[in-house]
Amino acid sequence: MTHVKITMAQALNQALRDAMKADDTVLVFGEDVGALGGVFRITDGLTAEFGEDRCFDTPLAESGIVGMAVGLAMNGMRPVVEMQFDAFGYPAFEQIVSHVAKMRNRTRGKITLPMVIRMPYAGGIGGVEHHCDSSESYYAHTPGLTVVAPATVADAYTLLRKAIEFPDPVVFMEPKKLYWAKEEVDLTESQPGIGTAVVRRDGADATLIAYGPTVPVALEAAEVAAAEGRQLTVVDLRSIVPFDDVTVCAAVRRTGRAVVVAEASGFASVSSEIVARVTERCFHSLAAPIRRVTGFDIPYPPPKLEKHQLPGVDRILDAVDDLQWEDS
Repeated sequence: MTHVKITMAQALNQALRDAMKADDTVLVFGEDVGALGGVFRITDGLTAEFGEDRCFDTPLAESGIVGMAVGLAMNGMRPVVEMQFDAFGYPAFEQIVSHVAKMRNRTRGKITLPMVIRMPYAGGIGGVEHHCDSSESYYAHTPGLTVVAPATVADAYTLLRKAIEFPDPVVFMEPKKLYWAKEEVDLTESQPGIGTAVVRRDGADATLIAYGPTVPVALEAAEVAAAEGRQLTVVDLRSIVPFDDVTVCAAVRRTGRAVVVAEASGFASVSSEIVARVTERCFHSLAAPIRRVTGFDIPYPPPKLEKHQLPGVDRILDAVDDLQWEDS
């Protein structure tokens, strides 16, 4: 085993490189992903190594990018496309909902679309509107799509490799603010696959449920809570669709209290679905209603107000304090 200290961006780059080496049908394309290597340099060096036939730039037309990927996937290729920024994917939404998500069902399984739509998403980089959206709820609400969101360097590599190998379309949500997070990892080490949540920290008092960019924030909140005498479990979903009810509910039943943490707006969201699922399955184990700490139900604010929009340690601990401890 070889441990290397790399960033999430480097892990994603290595995942693409290894996938392209392993399978000649893997193609990478999108806006500025070629010679430039992408806005965040996730595709850096791929064109030089594999040629312009395997990693190439496209016009600034997201619907065309995804539409081309549909045709390629239908004909035996494994396209990996980049939307550059989360909200830039909205022009491709019709293609994703009407064709990407429905092709297997429409053809009774005769045609599958083994393709990945990479979405650099969420806030934390001081970006303006259209550059910091969290649109995972749109895709999670669309039957036929698999939606994953890594929170660690190791998961970024593993989940992207597994997404590329997956027989059906995957929307791969990459937390932009974690691109530069650095960890010492062994990329050859086996990691759980798509559809499996992981307990990142054990605690007996309450469970924090998070995914993507909010996992490190939840872990930080758990550290602060421990110093104050309260032990929190932190569950990293890793996969939004499919959802790991078993791991999540086991953690909630063990602690009896839960807080869901997500950057996206709370109304009609992934976080509200998590609350509903866990409440239905764990009702008799709950000592208090499940709380949520989410982004506010507003368009994404200017950079100077971003810190108020994003869930932080203080907001998480306030929600934990609100879990009716006086009744326990």
